[in-house]
This record gives sequence, C-alpha cells and structure tokens, in this order.
Amino acid sequence: MSSLLGGEFDEFLKYYEGGSFFRGLRVNTLKCDAEDLLPLLPFKAKKTPFCPDGYYIPDGVGGLGNSPLHHCGAFYIQEPSASSPAEMLGVEEGDLVLDLCAAPGGKSTQIGAKLNGKGLLWSNEIVRNRANILLSNIERMGIPNAVVSSAHPEELCERLSGRFDKVMVDAPCSGEGMFRKNSAFEHWSVEHVKSCAERQLNILESAKKALKPGGVMVYSTCTFSREENEGVICRFLDGNPDFELEDAGVCFGRPTLGYARRIFPMDGGEGHFAARLRKRGETFKNSSPIKAEKPDSEVLEFYDGLFVDRPFGSRLTVANNKIIILPENFDFDTSGLPILRAGILLGEIVKRRIEPHHSAFMAAKPEDCRQRADFSRDSAEIAAFLHGEEIAVGAGLRGWCAVCVEGMTTGFGKASSGRLKNKYPKGLRTLK
Repeated sequence: MSSLLGGEFDEFLKYYEGGSFFRGLRVNTLKCDAEDLLPLLPFKAKKTPFCPDGYYIPDGVGGLGNSPLHHCGAFYIQEPSASSPAEMLGVEEGDLVLDLCAAPGGKSTQIGAKLNGKGLLWSNEIVRNRANILLSNIERMGIPNAVVSSAHPEELCERLSGRFDKVMVDAPCSGEGMFRKNSAFEHWSVEHVKSCAERQLNILESAKKALKPGGVMVYSTCTFSREENEGVICRFLDGNPDFELEDAGVCFGRPTLGYARRIFPMDGGEGHFAARLRKRGETFKNSSPIKAEKPDSEVLEFYDGLFVDRPFGSRLTVANNKIIILPENFDFDTSGLPILRAGILLGEIVKRRIEPHHSAFMAAKPEDCRQRADFSRDSAEIAAFLHGEEIAVGAGLRGWCAVCVEGMTTGFGKASSGRLKNKYPKGLRTLK
C-alpha cells in the first residue's frame, strides 16, 4: 500500500486507526424517487459521488434494516463505493444484462432499477445459499424482469453465448477494501491474493463468452492489490485482442491504466476497483419479445382479480403447481440449468385453489393492485403487519389486498369484515 499510494500512505493509515467506516444506501427508483424518500428518513442525507441515487448514512443511525421502508424495498443498504461499477456499466432500458457473481444483490438491484422493467437482468450466484439471499433481495426491490440462477460461470456463459449487451463481473477477491468493516483481514495472505487473481481471470474468460460483439463488460473488486486489479485486466487484454479498455465517463475515485478507476477511503468509500471493457465488433439489436401463448382462462381470471391491466405481461406458464410470469425477453434454453426464478411468481396452486405469492405484490405498484390498504411508516398497523399479525383495514375491502407503506407495496393479505389475514412471509417478519 505504501508503494501504491506514495505520499498519501499516511493519510490512508489514518482511516485504520479506529472510528467509523463509510455506510450508505441507494434509493430504489422502481419504488420511489429520492425527493419522496429522503423526507421519510430519520436523518439528513448527503449524496455520495458514486451514483445519482446513493446517499451516506451518518454515524449513529441504526436499525434501518428493520424499517418498513426497507421492507418495502424503498432503498438498498450498500457501502457507498460499491455502487460505482454498475454506474460504469452504463445500463440502458431494454438492455440484456448478465450479473455473473451477483450475491447478495447490490449491483443486480441497481442494474434492475436502471432497466426499469424493460430488457432482462440475469443474476447468477454459484453458491446456493447466497443465491437464495440474492433472490430475496431481487424480490424485495420489486424487479419484475429478472432471472436468478446458481450455476458455474463457465457452464452458464457457454449456454448463454453471445446473448448479452452488458456483463457485470464483480469478482470474488481478497477483500482488502472491507478490512475496516469486517474480518476479511483474518483470511488475507499473499497466497490468497495470488489464488484470487487466477480465479478472477478465469471468471473473466468465462464472462466474455456471454457478451455480444460491441457489448460492454465491467470488471470490479473491493480490494486494493495490483495483482487482482490492474494485473488481471492487463493479462486479460493481452490474451483477448478483441477487447479494449474504455472510458466509462465517470469522475469519482482516481484513474489507473488510463480509464479504470480506483477508490480509496480518502475518496469517500471503503474501496473499489472497476474497469470497463468493450468487445470489438458491430453491435446488433435484441430480437423482438416473444409472443405469449394464451394461458388457461382460470389462471388469467386469477391474475385479473389481483391486478389491473396485467402489469407484468401475459407470458404465463405453470410448472410444479407454480404460476410464473416470464419476462418478455426471456427466450433462453434453460434445460438443465439451476434456475431459482425467472420473472414473477404470481401464485401457487394448492388443493385446487390458487394462492397469490409475495413476489407479485412486491413487483406491483399500488395503482396496479385491485385492492390496497396504505399505511404510514410509523403506524401501529404496519408494525403489526411486518410482525405477522392480523390488522384492521377498511370495511369495504374484501379478498386479496395489497399492503402499502407510504405508497409502496410491501406484501399482501386477505381482507374480510374489516380485518386483514396476514400473508407476510414468515422468514421476513420482524421480531418484537
């Protein structure tokens, strides 16, 4: 670090002499705008330099993970500089994007918000229990056009060869940028750094296969070592003359290798490295969305009974008694691939009846729902709902009903005679 930072090394060390580390959140624009959310937060938010929707969490502020606003997906708690790679990816609505090492979901949910329900997000995590956490965060943030898988990168990218406009590779690393906030330092060694660099290069070699000609790939880590950052990029470019490092058009952090970016604590974040690579070749447009097959009338009737104008499209399919609404751009052969979810889980067929699923309500906007009950973030009703209790609702509500917090959906229940039977998932409920 002394060699890397030169005259700034002493200033860098000051950040490791105790005290707090940088914390942040990112507004989920699928649910709300910053101007709507910021007045609801229990602190005055200051913007980070790393993405337009990122804000610092001040020292002393805690418990945000239990906030109803967090439960409804209004924001994602994320170390500030961790939002920089997805910003450098330059996602546009309609893109097909692969996030290859996606858990726990910070970068994926940022990409999903930028897609705004258009195009496709494919989020992959090889470790299955981490993939389940990824799916939970995709669901909480209300991303309707996502696929979540738990596949080996090599196998997945071979199967998805040449299909994506953008690929994110936030590679597993030695985590030097996390030394201030967790125990990553306990696992550090020179040998670990070298083994990480080899694994990272192998992942990049897999990821390149999924990219279209003319497509963009961002490689990132949360470590400082040259071997895992500049070293990996230079080795990759030496072996792949059809790729070039390009300017991502950002001004945060500091440049390295000309166009890549490094972020140190002195720059307002715990630490990140990111490089934007473009595959040479003529870019081609995505094919038109697949036409939907006409689903069963009973399933459509159920769909229309919950939501107005079929907000997630009509590409319905039934598998293992689960009713799934596939994303419009999902036209992949997934046979044999470990897919956890593709699109929205609308409901499940249970003993000849259909039960709605939490996933559908989280992806819906309040105006999409046939019935809804809206509560303030500090109401007794929403606290009871998130705890799993039955709550009082308007006497005019009957049947399946969305529950909203400050105009954002956070679950559902079944209303009858002024009471709402709680359907909030047990694994997400708060503890008293």
